[in-house]
Parts: sequence; C-alpha cells; structure tokens
Amino acid sequence: MNRDLPTFVVMNVKQSHPKANTQAISAKLWSAGFLSPEYAGVGLRAGADPVLYLSDPDGVSRDVRRKMLDGLSELNQIQHEKIGSPETLARIAQYEMAFRMQSSVPEMADLSSEPESTFERWGEEAREPGSFPNTALMARRLVERGVRFVQIYHRGWDVHAFAPEVLPAQSRDVDRASWALVQDLKDRGLFEDTLVLWGGEFGRTIYSQGKLTPTDYGRDHHPRCFSLWMAGGGVKGGVVHGETDEFSYNITKDRVHIRDFQATLLHLFGIDHERFTYDLQGLPANLTGVEPARVVREILA
Repeated sequence: MNRDLPTFVVMNVKQSHPKANTQAISAKLWSAGFLSPEYAGVGLRAGADPVLYLSDPDGVSRDVRRKMLDGLSELNQIQHEKIGSPETLARIAQYEMAFRMQSSVPEMADLSSEPESTFERWGEEAREPGSFPNTALMARRLVERGVRFVQIYHRGWDVHAFAPEVLPAQSRDVDRASWALVQDLKDRGLFEDTLVLWGGEFGRTIYSQGKLTPTDYGRDHHPRCFSLWMAGGGVKGGVVHGETDEFSYNITKDRVHIRDFQATLLHLFGIDHERFTYDLQGLPANLTGVEPARVVREILA
C-alpha cells in the first residue's frame, strides 16, 4: 500500500494514578482538540461490539439505512446553508463515517480469518479482546485497511510501589506484541510507510521510594528526562539518541525538547512546522508552540 504520508501507530503508556478518572482523561486523547469534530478519533472497545450502535436496527435493511442517511444529509445541508455552522458539516461527515464503519468494523474485528501462524508469532493472548496483544493486532489490521492514525492505550505504569511485581508483568504484556507488530508490518510491506511510536508522558526516577523492602518499593514521576522508541516511517533503526548523567536525572547530551519531537513528527508527515498554522478564533496556532523548535535530523533515515 503506497501512501503520500506515513501512517502513525502510537503505543501510549499511561502513567496516571490508578484511581484517577481515566475515562475522562482517555476521552481527551482522541478528541479533535481545536480542530473540528470530524477529525476526532473513534474508540474501540473489547467485546462483541468494538464500536457501539453499528448494527442496523431489527427490520431495517442496509438499503433503507442508506436512504435514511441520504435524507438526513439533505436536511443537515439545508440547516448549514441557513446558519453556516461547521458543526452541521461535521455531523454529516460523522454519519457517513458511521455508515462506512457499519460495513467494515465487524470484519476488521473478526480474527477468524487470521492464520494460526499469526498466533504463533503473537501468542495466544492476542485472541483475548482487550489485552495489549489483541489491541496491537487490531492496530495492524486497521493499518492494513488504510486507517491513518491508530493509538493503543496501556495503563498501569504508575509504579510508586510494588515495582518488582508490576514492572516485569507490564513488560511481558507489551514486549512480544510490540515486536510482532513491527514484524507483521515488515512482512506486509507496510513498515516503511508506518511510523510506530512507543512512549509515555513522563519518566520515572532511577532512585526508589516507598517502604524499600525487597518486594515493596517504587519510583516517582520524573519529567526531566525519559525515553521512547520509534520504528519505521522515515526514522533510523538501531540508534540511540541522547544521554543522561550517571543518576539519570538530567540530560547531558543531545537534548530533545517535546516541541523538537513534535516538529520531527510533523516533518515525517511532510509538514513544515515553521509554516503550518491553524486559525483558531482569529489566532494562528502553531502546533509546536511559540518558542523555536527544530527537526531532530540525527534520527532520520
């Protein structure tokens, strides 16, 4: 599959506190921000209905459903011509997307077409809805079908305590599936056109906190420096960029600010961060902020 711009798969390691209102927080991760609503993401759930309300009502055929949406679109278009609201156009686009999803999501979410070799690579847990291997496999299936941005949300990394128990389990959960995703993309000729990003919103201190027993200790939040990895879509493989001091507390070499990272991602998408802005209520918004940002060309292929 050839693309003018790369597809983006984000594996987001969420480090918020387990008792935080993660439902409200996570909903913001796939909102459209200051863009219009048709650019918002669609969340997939575990279970028989990955996206709610996609099934046609009893007694309503697909043809009748299509006629209903056509009529509704005409009414919304009349409303838009009267008041000129972009929200009305977004509503039309969302109805159309929902109709396309009705015919595509059930097939995408059905793993019965996957050969046994898939689960030999990914592991049997990839069959379990809601597991990280299953969601990563769904990400590959979405990319195969032309979805341009996929985010996998993985909780439970806020290890203020019980790190010896929690971290190995979390690592086992993501390690094999992350490797399998990259290998599958390579096998299908999608790797060079897909940028895979694995990371979180901050790091952890190298020193411990808590009770400091052999089984019960943890690490605090650390925003000064943290790591992520990228693969595919225009980045070099097998390189490490950046160094910290011996305490992993401050960056000592090849510092990359978050705005530099954003500029680099935009560059990989074919967007010049210094020229691209979005007018929001009369104010041109720059996606890398108001301070200077640079593309980190040292990591580009």
